[in-house]
Amino acid sequence: MPTREEVYEALRQVEDPELGMDIVELGLLYDVEVQGRNVKVTHSLTSMGCPAGPMIQEDISRVAREVPGVEDVDIELTWDPPWTPERMSDDAKFILGIG
Repeated sequence: MPTREEVYEALRQVEDPELGMDIVELGLLYDVEVQGRNVKVTHSLTSMGCPAGPMIQEDISRVAREVPGVEDVDIELTWDPPWTPERMSDDAKFILGIG
């Protein structure tokens, strides 16, 4: 069975193409739930009008399904809480010159 940690780590492969960084470092990945072979990924985007949203969701689905044992992936886009740069890792803030 897949673990939350395996899926979470795999999602580091999903990049926001506008910022060139992965969704984990950017703080866009809010939660990963694993129930048996089913995975639910809750994420946000940097803005409601983010043109890369559909591509990011496709990548989330593809990468999560590549984790051994994952059969189904449910993706939830949330705005609660809204994403802010404070959610970013210290490394991402440094690379992007924030803070």
